[in-house]
Amino acid sequence: MSQDWWRHAVIYQVYVRSFADSDGDGVGDLPGIRSRLPYLRDLGVDAVWITPFYASPMADGGYDVADYRAVDPQFGGLDDVRALVDDAHTLGIRVIVDIVPNHSSDQHAWFQEALAGRGRERYLFREGVGDQPPNDWESVFGGPAWTRVADGSWYLHLFAPEQPDLNWELPEVRAEFRDVLRFWLDLGVDGFRVDVAHGMIKAPGLPDIGHADQLKLLGTEPLPFFDQDGVHEIHREWREVVDSYEGERVLVAEAWTPSAERTAMYLRADEMHQAFNFHYLTAEWTCEALRSVIDSSLAAVEPVGAPTTWVLSNHDVQRHVTRYGGGETGVRRARAALALMLALPGSVYLYQGEELGLPEVLDLPDEVLQDPMWERSGHTERGRDGCRVPLPWASSGPSLGFGTGGSWLPQPADWAKLSVEAQAGDQDSMLSFYRTALRVRRENPALGAGLTWVDAPEGVLRFERDGVACAVNLSGAVVELPDPGSVLLASSYYGVRDGLLLLPPDTALWWKL
Repeated sequence: MSQDWWRHAVIYQVYVRSFADSDGDGVGDLPGIRSRLPYLRDLGVDAVWITPFYASPMADGGYDVADYRAVDPQFGGLDDVRALVDDAHTLGIRVIVDIVPNHSSDQHAWFQEALAGRGRERYLFREGVGDQPPNDWESVFGGPAWTRVADGSWYLHLFAPEQPDLNWELPEVRAEFRDVLRFWLDLGVDGFRVDVAHGMIKAPGLPDIGHADQLKLLGTEPLPFFDQDGVHEIHREWREVVDSYEGERVLVAEAWTPSAERTAMYLRADEMHQAFNFHYLTAEWTCEALRSVIDSSLAAVEPVGAPTTWVLSNHDVQRHVTRYGGGETGVRRARAALALMLALPGSVYLYQGEELGLPEVLDLPDEVLQDPMWERSGHTERGRDGCRVPLPWASSGPSLGFGTGGSWLPQPADWAKLSVEAQAGDQDSMLSFYRTALRVRRENPALGAGLTWVDAPEGVLRFERDGVACAVNLSGAVVELPDPGSVLLASSYYGVRDGLLLLPPDTALWWKL
């Protein structure tokens, strides 16, 4: 495994509950992931990022951790983690695990002690203003960010009430999490994706915000509860921990910030190795929007010497096939988006199922929804369950090969034709395209070099990368380009006439110069 592997890696996100179920209980688990590692090797990924599998009451799908050093029994045990890591390394795949430091579960031993009146300084307890919360902050999941306890005081939870925020100004909290990192590094994991890396430090005095759109990162200034400069001291402490281990372990920040420049602050040489590029994920499918975010992303990371990352979907956002229009249009754009993303300099994140072209499930029955956002919003926000429906591995069976039983969220019947089994032998399928695109990327190391924009017709992105060129047609009409000759990859069929390349709408092409 090469050094600086993270600078150009393709990293595949596994949402553990929905990837593969080994015991038929309808919920994915660690042995299920282990059984499918050869599939990930054949797909061509360099690493796998696994969402939380720690002991948890599951108030937020495992992002409410009751014990940071234990595996929840529904997912397996510590021996299953060891076996998974060993198998992954044998196959040349690195393993990144989630760490959730902004908040614990309300069932964590520390919070139970706090409710009993001991150790409350580990969390953010405050007195209210009369019968009102201490300030006007709102939860990301809806409603106030404060919950009152029996003695009349309030505790802060930027997410669900079952997820009380930890006090990261307290040395004991910092020491505890450094020890948690060492626990998993000793077990062999290759790094951590840091949940809410931007939220661990709050503004001094916890001031009011005073406007309704407080959860929208507008302008260039951080919010009082997100992206405070104090988080960087914590990340530097964590970098010292991971750097003390052999094998180049990594830290990846989930950092929602107001700008690419603020994101780059997390990537200074003594902090995180990577940060998710949410500005790219949220960009519209237009030539102007994509070029703007590509330019700003690359410019922002250049001064800190870090790679940027590119991502289209994850477990918190609507799947991009649906975001890009759904149906045939969404699939066509998703294929082109993959080709564009893989041609850019930096590291790429894939979300499980996007290689199958899975759409968002928009019609889940109300009674099966489990995302806390559904209840907290008074049933006005359906939440994130639609992108978390378990994967279809087979064309038939009680859960389309996910497991021997059912699945914790129902799969659409028409997913049978999108299953791994249905697509594996079809050279025109989305799965085959992903496998081909990842292989071509590996075979062309020039794609690891810089980027130079080239003049192109209106609505077309065209750039060169040290002997390799890429063009993407976002114009809505067929465009003519000089015939490139040696085509490496095409997201859709294209034509050649009278020495000209006819590039259809929503199509991407790579070729050798």
